[in-house]
Amino acid sequence: MALEVNSILFVCMGNICRSPSAEAVFKAKAQALGIEVTSDSAGTIGYHQGTPPDPRASAAATLRGYSCEGFVARKVEAEDFEKFDLILAMDQQNLDDLIGRCPEQYQDKVQLMLSYGSSNIVEVPDPYYGGAKGFEVVLDLLEEACDGLLRQLQS
Repeated sequence: MALEVNSILFVCMGNICRSPSAEAVFKAKAQALGIEVTSDSAGTIGYHQGTPPDPRASAAATLRGYSCEGFVARKVEAEDFEKFDLILAMDQQNLDDLIGRCPEQYQDKVQLMLSYGSSNIVEVPDPYYGGAKGFEVVLDLLEEACDGLLRQLQS
């Protein structure tokens, strides 16, 4: 099933760990495949608004060749639901928050990020309160899901 997607928004709670990591992974993988899709990331809360990604997330991404350079946390805005073709939440709580705010006509755009992965894991765990290993697990899951998403965009 080919997806007609020109823009994707990656969403977690604070927009400093998982969603900027997803954006960085997606951008690099899409560019390597020559796929042009606009992407951005945002959070369901605005607590970290205006700050760069968590240094641990940036460091883990950099070690794998991804860049979070220039990313700044922001909160999901009402116009995002119309603007983006696909809105990918990192976990069920953020999916529920998005669906609760999303106009009915756009709710089919809102999905779980790992619905594009092939593992039995359905949520990207929040690494914020854990150690460096958590950021590695997040990247493993995001790489797999981005590969699945990009395969669907190519088919």
